[in-house]
Formats: sequence, C-alpha cells, structure tokens
Amino acid sequence: MPFQIPDDLNRDLMPLAWMIGHWEGEGHGNTPDDGEFSFGCQVDFTDNGGDYLHYICQTFTMNPDGTPAAPLRMETGFWRPNVDTRKVDVLMAAPEGWAEVWTGNIDGAKIELVTDAVARTEEALVPYTGGQRLYGQVEGDLLWTFDRATVDAPLQPYMWARLKRS
Repeated sequence: MPFQIPDDLNRDLMPLAWMIGHWEGEGHGNTPDDGEFSFGCQVDFTDNGGDYLHYICQTFTMNPDGTPAAPLRMETGFWRPNVDTRKVDVLMAAPEGWAEVWTGNIDGAKIELVTDAVARTEEALVPYTGGQRLYGQVEGDLLWTFDRATVDAPLQPYMWARLKRS
C-alpha cells in the first residue's frame, strides 16, 4: 500500500513519517522458559499534530486460520524524535508490570533503540531489566526485533516480526 506523508505533519516527525499507519503481520519469539513460539502482531503509529507519535503494539496467539486467538503482550507509548540530532526518545508501558525509557538513533528508515531505564512493579510478570530494539523498513514492510534481558537471563533475542502496512 503506498504511503503519503500527511500535508499537516509536524516538521519534527519527518524522520518517523514512514512509520505512521497500521501494520499487521506475524512474528516469532523465544524465551528460556517456554522455548520458541509464533504470534500475530498489530502495530499502530499515529500523530495528532504534536511533536510525537502515539504507539500501540498488540501481539496474540493465532488460530489455525491466522485470526487472533488470545492476547500475548501489549504495550503503548510515545515516540519523540529530534529532527536536528536524528535521535529519538521512546516511552513505553506494558500491563505485565513495567515502564521503559528507550533512547536511540534514526538512520533513514532504520531505528536502533536501547533501554535507558526500566521500572517494574513488585508483581511484574517477568523480571525484565533491559533491552535493545531495531525497527526498519524493508521492501515496504516494517521489521522489528526486541532483545530482552531479565534478572535470570542475559540480553538475548526475544521477539521479531515482519509487518505489512494495511
């Protein structure tokens, strides 16, 4: 699906303009406790005229026909780029019991992020301590990876997906 930059897009969002929209696809993951798994994924990047994008990502198990079966993870947050430095700050929160501050670099249609801070609730489902992410546009698709560290495991690949704009 062709993408057009909105005429009224805030100038500061130009480095992230390619991300705006609704994306869907499938991904894969791996955890030390549960092993390998596959999932469906929906990601939305939206703007409201401000100097940030709103972000929401939902992952779910899939029925044999590819339709969503049950929720896996969800996160939401805000992406705030600096058009002059080509840096981006990202704030995210997840119902599993943590909030994250990410910082990273924008290189065209590639964004690399590392956690600057992770705050967990006492009852967080996973003792998550930090991560790295990579977002990129390849052949018109959104590809992302999420490497995660926990109290019990060093940084390692956790989830990755290829999504199509819909």
